Amino acid sequence: MSKKNRRELLVEAGRFALAGGIAPILSSGASGAPEAPAQSHHTKADEEQTEAAAEKVIDALEGAYGVQRGQRRNHTKGVGALGSFVGSPEASTYSRSELFSGKALEVVARFSLAGGDPEASDAEKSPRGMALQFRLPDGGLHHMTMIHTPMFFAAVPQTFLDKFIALAVDPATGKPDPAKFQAFKASHRDNDGQAKFLSESNPPPSYANCAYYGIHTFRFINKKGETTLVKFRFVPRDGEKQLSNAEMQSAPRDFLERALIERTKKGPVRWDMILTIGESGDPETNPTILWPKTRKEVNAGTLTITSATPSAEAGSYKINYDPLVMADGIAPTDDVLLFRSPSYATSYTRRLRDL
Repeated sequence: MSKKNRRELLVEAGRFALAGGIAPILSSGASGAPEAPAQSHHTKADEEQTEAAAEKVIDALEGAYGVQRGQRRNHTKGVGALGSFVGSPEASTYSRSELFSGKALEVVARFSLAGGDPEASDAEKSPRGMALQFRLPDGGLHHMTMIHTPMFFAAVPQTFLDKFIALAVDPATGKPDPAKFQAFKASHRDNDGQAKFLSESNPPPSYANCAYYGIHTFRFINKKGETTLVKFRFVPRDGEKQLSNAEMQSAPRDFLERALIERTKKGPVRWDMILTIGESGDPETNPTILWPKTRKEVNAGTLTITSATPSAEAGSYKINYDPLVMADGIAPTDDVLLFRSPSYATSYTRRLRDL
């Protein structure tokens, strides 16, 4: 199988969207640990199993993409950016987080293409990622990692692992076995929603023309200690756009980085952060299932990106956008999100070993 055909098979897999990528861990921590997820009963044995699974996932990623030395194992191709965020007063009724204080917060961002191939085509039908590190007034941090598909591809960690294993390259043939991936699709229906979205949606002409979804359900805690289940997305003021089929065919391999850099030179790029308020019965631990469109929505603030820089030169290069780095007032639910942190750690130690 040619390199191009191998890439196409990986694209069909959804490019292993980990909603922000498997990246190096930041040396400094957040102010305070995340609050314990609701109804979490993890034991030491559970944690050990999770860490072992994380090792296997990174092994499988390297088996599919090879080892990109000194680089992220997933969302390898990307561009750094700088900007700010101002939260809205309405959002502060749901969360006491300093994100919604109304003050302008410094943001270090990274936009990326899912997958571990640094030479992937920007016209591929694959998830685009946006990762944000918010610098809080007290010196703490808050992370958000998102992709442009409304749903995730895995309801449970095992789907991560099985998908990567199905796309591993056989050393004897130099290519993955398509039959294994077909078997994966047949046995892991939680992958169906994202795969359908990607097959039916052409990619955007710019990172500035995507809505980005937080995917998971989060717990917002206000000053009274009241908890609200929410999902969030960032909606671009430049509008959501897609390449035509003809544009996809003629597009150069690398255009997303340049498009964002040129766009920021013309002026700030903005997204509105939109909260979706959950109701009783809405699934909170399965990010592959969408909530009804009738749910209440709240404008939680504005993200402004003012500059973009090639990834290797950007401040985001050394940041681990671990989505469990959360400030007080926002906490995870007990879903597959909890599995991602040890995967990031495993990737980080291997990245250090590369240097």
